[in-house]
Amino acid sequence: MKTAIFIEKNPVSGKLRDVSFELTAKASSLMSDQKGEVIGLFCGDSLPSNIDDLFSFGLNKLLYFEDPSLSNIQPFAFKNILKSMIVKEDPDIVLFGATSSGREIAPLIASSLKTGLTADCTQLYIDDYKDKGKILYQVRPAFGGNILATIISPDHKPVMSTVREGVMRLPEKRVVNRINKEIFSAEMNSSWITNTIIKTVLKKRNVHLDRSGIIVAGGAGIGSRENFELLFGLADVLGAEVGGSRAAVDAGYIEKERQIGQTGVVVRPKLYLAFGISGSIQHRAGMEESGKIIAVNTDINAPIFDISHFGIVDDFKSVIPMMIRYLKEDIDG
Repeated sequence: MKTAIFIEKNPVSGKLRDVSFELTAKASSLMSDQKGEVIGLFCGDSLPSNIDDLFSFGLNKLLYFEDPSLSNIQPFAFKNILKSMIVKEDPDIVLFGATSSGREIAPLIASSLKTGLTADCTQLYIDDYKDKGKILYQVRPAFGGNILATIISPDHKPVMSTVREGVMRLPEKRVVNRINKEIFSAEMNSSWITNTIIKTVLKKRNVHLDRSGIIVAGGAGIGSRENFELLFGLADVLGAEVGGSRAAVDAGYIEKERQIGQTGVVVRPKLYLAFGISGSIQHRAGMEESGKIIAVNTDINAPIFDISHFGIVDDFKSVIPMMIRYLKEDIDG
């Protein structure tokens, strides 16, 4: 069995996107039990400066194509070159990051290969299926995140998936014994170059939920933008970031950049404090692997309590001031 991964480069930094490491590590885990291999497929103007680090996470071989005209994503050029790579390697599985580039290129390739594509997966595993032997099972939230759907494609090869950035945990780096990189030869066609990007600007991020060790998050139960100030006050004392559920964002209580969940940011802080969050599948997909989860909700039957390590059935307006008071007393000695 063989898994191929679309290796993606950040055009601003010149380095790999995190999702390339995450998919490599996940593919390596899937293939280790099948005695299979992991092939990286890169297409661009030049190899990322840290490309060799992929081999520390289980990459067996890198197949790459370089051309100066591919400094930015050219959908049809990438589609044709990557399709040729896939035909050459004949993998059973092809994985893309669910980035703007992956979401644009993967459907073009899937259509061209006449195979299926499962988008925004949060879990992947391999198991038996009837007389087909081992196949890939792809799990993703469906119907607005209200259920988890497991999707299979037993009759077509390769099975293709896009995977959300941040959902696959990175293991420790391995010791690399061999780096295997192979140039892929292909003829570039000028008609494949369909867009011109004059300038790429790196937008400064003010919110870093994915890097925060502590997150204070609120849901629709917070009730208003003004009430969210209580959460920001607690976050100040804890040195934490503030996040919110999709329901809180949709209600206008908090900014979109702070949304946590399947359609937001996936986080794994050491401590996750959830206030007024019911705990939909969509939200849980973005935070359930946090080290410790403390949930506060007036509804004792809220699903968030099913995954929390500690639960408090109370009004956040009573609990947060109490937390702040005790924390400040502890800090002040």
